[in-house]
Amino acid sequence: MHVEAVLFDLFDTLLLLESDQTYYQPCLKKMHHYLAKNGVNVPFDDFSRVYFDVRDRFYSESRKSLEEPHFNVRVSQTLQRLGYDLDASDHIVVGATMAFASEFMRYVSLDKDAIAVLQKLHGRYKVGLVSNFGIPECGRKLLKVYSLEKFFDYIVISGEVNQRKPSPKIFERALKALDVDASRTVFVGDMLDLDIMGPKAVGMKTVLIERKPLNEDIDVKPDKTIKSLPELLDVLDDC
Repeated sequence: MHVEAVLFDLFDTLLLLESDQTYYQPCLKKMHHYLAKNGVNVPFDDFSRVYFDVRDRFYSESRKSLEEPHFNVRVSQTLQRLGYDLDASDHIVVGATMAFASEFMRYVSLDKDAIAVLQKLHGRYKVGLVSNFGIPECGRKLLKVYSLEKFFDYIVISGEVNQRKPSPKIFERALKALDVDASRTVFVGDMLDLDIMGPKAVGMKTVLIERKPLNEDIDVKPDKTIKSLPELLDVLDDC
């Protein structure tokens, strides 16, 4: 197969993210602190309990619908359950999301090989990014902070389009934007269900980068498996 395009996942593929057990509480506390300064007078424990109830319901629904509402919707619904009638576009809700995001960014780092690999791919292939993230503004800011944005011909983040991997729609959106056939496209990511099963369903070849133990219950195999990004350069034409 002659590869024309390479699509990447973002987190734990190009950018490394600490575990949610590490970052989630500090992010939630930063958001709660912002809300308290802006007139939302709810104890942190109550806020946290309701937030996780809302978040877990969103996760359950999104696994079925493969939709990704913006993080603002989650914050708004949490506040409404606590008695504050603020919709997703309210400046307090938006500010709370950005407070969460600013703390979140502190737990993200750049894979040491990402820039060198993207430099070698850029210009030789069409290069795209397909990421699941409910705060797309934060995702795009991270791409700028780490000087990655310039390497991509197309970027789509789930919270922008209310579609999330493994939905065929988000992959097809990227293929259309890049004007490339799925059969000539390779997707690179770290999760079997999102980054291997999803792209395969639309006809792409796939490369799994092994970052952590895999879910053995997911019966799908990548075309190639790598342990570091530089290995991608050696396997692309053999996918």
